[in-house]
Amino acid sequence: MTLDPFYPIVDDAGWLPRLLPQGVRLVQLRVKDRPEDELRQQIATARDLCRAAGCTLVVNDYWQLAIEAGCDFVHLGQEDLDTADVPAIRRAGMRLGVSTHDDAELERALALAPDYVALGPVYPTILKKMKWAEQGLDRVAEWKRRVGAVPLVAIGGLTVARAPGVLAAGADVVSVVTDILLNPDPEARTREWVAATRPAATRHAAT
Repeated sequence: MTLDPFYPIVDDAGWLPRLLPQGVRLVQLRVKDRPEDELRQQIATARDLCRAAGCTLVVNDYWQLAIEAGCDFVHLGQEDLDTADVPAIRRAGMRLGVSTHDDAELERALALAPDYVALGPVYPTILKKMKWAEQGLDRVAEWKRRVGAVPLVAIGGLTVARAPGVLAAGADVVSVVTDILLNPDPEARTREWVAATRPAATRHAAT
């Protein structure tokens, strides 16, 4: 499968009316520590906004609510996999992305036949405290050799300037959080990301 090469992650559906008009075609909703009713509303709102914009929505973690809402893509971290019912996710027709950080996690992810594998952090990140050191571009290239046709998502410390090197190393998709959400002009930064990565989409479509 082919995914858009630019993959922002937002922590609230309220970001979507701002970012979707800038050309976002793939986005993850990563909402944490909210009551279930609010989570349900966040997912439903994001679903409707993304469908109207022709954007693929990936729901982080809350796979049961994503199934309930009729979403078609979920992302699970390694801890999420411990409790997730992956067969139920597949029976619902949902696509699955999985986070990986080391060899054991990659093998676990590939055994699930994921629709993408995420590797991070490629560079140091301020998003959250990580027990893994930065992976670097050599690891990106190694992971791509190992995952083959499965799309590889690179995440962690990415900037517009770093994106071309990460894509050249083998990543199919670059994912970003703080470079947009903490930017004084998120809309303008999103347009920069789209401009920097869209040539990669053209190359992928031609192969």
